[in-house]
Amino acid sequence: MGLAAKSLALGLLALWGATASAGVVDAADYDAFWLWGGVQAQPVLRQARTLYVLQGQVSAPRGAPGQPARLHAQGIAMPRLRSGQVWVVYRAHSLRWSEDSYATLLAQLRRWQRAGNPLLGVQIDFDARTRYLDEYVAFLRDFRRRLPLEYRLSITGLLDWSSNAEPATINQLRDVVDEVVVQTYQGRRTIPDYERYLPRVARLQLPFRIGLAQYGQWQAPGYLERSPWFRGYVVFLQNP
Repeated sequence: MGLAAKSLALGLLALWGATASAGVVDAADYDAFWLWGGVQAQPVLRQARTLYVLQGQVSAPRGAPGQPARLHAQGIAMPRLRSGQVWVVYRAHSLRWSEDSYATLLAQLRRWQRAGNPLLGVQIDFDARTRYLDEYVAFLRDFRRRLPLEYRLSITGLLDWSSNAEPATINQLRDVVDEVVVQTYQGRRTIPDYERYLPRVARLQLPFRIGLAQYGQWQAPGYLERSPWFRGYVVFLQNP
């Protein structure tokens, strides 16, 4: 075999090995899950130690984009959980919330606690583009001031924050949120080149988790789990 042929063969083997090592996300291997409305109950929920449960969406009124956004109830009916930890999640399409939205959210938290659920805090799911990250940090500071001290604050994050945002801006989040869950998927599918963002994600200086899409792709690099800030994974459950 000539040198060129050997190089080609080695290249193909390396490519095959990289592809083979990137496995399909099996929810049974994890214990933290996002649970959205319309998703069928799955046996993996019995092993859940942490649940992120969608409870509302905040968006501007239709036909009135200049008006403050309102909170609309969404997601599953409030369960009665006795173990583990629960975050209630609010999907935000705007950062201009009405005062009624904050009041409704806080009332929902009180109902969850009265039902005996092990409520840990609130997660804001907002796709903040890098250029608007300063504005998002300001929103989160205000939200944190409104949130009673007994609740923690979590947010979702985009992969490109670690590559495109100013480190100082990201580090501001450490004083505001208790964790960020960096999503490796868009919609319901794994981002094809997620691997190239991970070295910078691993250098985040605040508590973070990695968000995975059920049935998506994932290969865990060793350096990620060696980060002192790494807190594990959250799997976005989906219907088959």
